[in-house]
Amino acid sequence: MPLPRLSKLELTIMDALWTKGPCSIREIHETFPARKRPAYSTVQTMVYRLEAKKALRRVKKIATAFIFEATVSREAAERKLIDDLLGLFGGRSRPIIAHLIESGSFTREDVREAEKLLSEQERKDDAK
Repeated sequence: MPLPRLSKLELTIMDALWTKGPCSIREIHETFPARKRPAYSTVQTMVYRLEAKKALRRVKKIATAFIFEATVSREAAERKLIDDLLGLFGGRSRPIIAHLIESGSFTREDVREAEKLLSEQERKDDAK
């Protein structure tokens, strides 16, 4: 099954589950900063939408509260977002990398890590 496309609010909800583990809607709601906290009913609606997308599932019920857990890993969601972003640029990564460098988000340490990953990938490709 393909990974679902997740909105910013959905990703914030998923982040609560990835960080805290299985949670009730109330626990997810409380992870939002107080001044930016959406209404409880908004979080509830988004949790049910994520359940319909199969990004999370109900694992148990305690009294009247359902407990939910992520079925999509953080890594898989990140890869999906990056693939979608690259798709907007026709698969070209240079505009993205250029922006990261110009904004100061891409450091020398990131370059070293990228070089290391490229070397590992080249070794894997050569072994095939």
